[in-house]
Amino acid sequence: LIRETLSYEDYLDIEVLANKLGVHSHAITKDGIYTSNRNIGRYTVHESTLVHMPIYYRTPEEVADKEFVKAMYIDEPEILDAAIAKLPQEFYDRFTIVKSTPFYLEILKKTANKGIAVTHLAEKLGLSKEETMAIGDEENDRAMLEVVGSPVVMENGNPEIKKIAKHITKSNDESGVAYAIRKWVLD
Repeated sequence: LIRETLSYEDYLDIEVLANKLGVHSHAITKDGIYTSNRNIGRYTVHESTLVHMPIYYRTPEEVADKEFVKAMYIDEPEILDAAIAKLPQEFYDRFTIVKSTPFYLEILKKTANKGIAVTHLAEKLGLSKEETMAIGDEENDRAMLEVVGSPVVMENGNPEIKKIAKHITKSNDESGVAYAIRKWVLD
């Protein structure tokens, strides 16, 4: 229904900063994961396995025609956290930046986040805020959970995210999403 992508200039700036900060990075299109890291990071491989997408090694010049959904800084938590501490304010002003796991920092177009997407979908479907529910577990879910009438957080979710929950569901390993839908939607 809506598509918010990073420009090639955005990609280049993100890539240059990754190199300055000493973190692995990759960018994602609808077709695959692109990295200019010769030593492909283990978390790029993890992401590829998780989302069932191929990895392509390409130089920045070779991806000028790509439409990137998001870019990610990906590394060991201590390396990533050190890099996050050095991100310039200009990046926060220019992009939506969310940490989705201890080893993933997602960088998206400023107008792209789960909250905007859920709000748009609810409007399209004619639903009021009170008629919406979202389920999440990490910082990348915060914007979405803050705009729905019934925010649900997984039992094994981030403690800070749990603070905004109306309900806590079972953990990921206990089919918490299915439990939440049965308990707070279908009952």
